[in-house]
Amino acid sequence: MSKDNTIMVEVAYALPQRQVLVEVELPPGASALEAAQRSGIASKFDGVDLDNGTLGIFGHIVAPSQVLRDGDRVEIYRPLIADPKEVRKARAVRAKERRQH
Repeated sequence: MSKDNTIMVEVAYALPQRQVLVEVELPPGASALEAAQRSGIASKFDGVDLDNGTLGIFGHIVAPSQVLRDGDRVEIYRPLIADPKEVRKARAVRAKERRQH
């Protein structure tokens, strides 16, 4: 914790070709959503919806109200384009078809 009774966290957002990390200074008791909002990342990228999006801390999904600790990294996740289960099923079907020919 910094000397003036604040915490420092990082907020991360990544696209396939670009990643942004922003350091944010917050009061103790601040939430993951507050950090994401204060980072300004939503204004730098089209389609970032903090109010309905998914947030995480070090790779673990958390509620927007999750209270942060000094040194946390808040991650803003993009919505999935395809359901991973459906992608795996389709891949398995294609592999099976190739084996049969």
